[in-house]
Amino acid sequence: MGVDEIRVLVKGALEDLKAENIVELDVRDKTDVTDYIIIASGNSSRHVKSIANNVAVAAKKAGHPPIGVEGETDGEWMLVDLADVVVHVMQPQIRQFYDLENLWQVDLSRHQESF
Repeated sequence: MGVDEIRVLVKGALEDLKAENIVELDVRDKTDVTDYIIIASGNSSRHVKSIANNVAVAAKKAGHPPIGVEGETDGEWMLVDLADVVVHVMQPQIRQFYDLENLWQVDLSRHQESF
């Protein structure tokens, strides 16, 4: 299963359970750990758990089981590691606090040389 197929599968699984504010970040030029990070919100711990579980089950059924699933205890922030795609499902206040979208942005001004 290719990375584009995984991305489509993940987005479908997120949308199936009404995940909110789905954002995909292409991080291929920022890390060797993964190619894409997909972030979505759930409105309660139960919703977050259900969404992340749906992603994991869909991937497994497609023959691409997760490497790992983290955060099942609290359900505030769950991570589903599909190697080339890492999925974060968070409650809105946790998502706002950690602001992963901003964290993965590159500030070009810090990488320019002064002459």
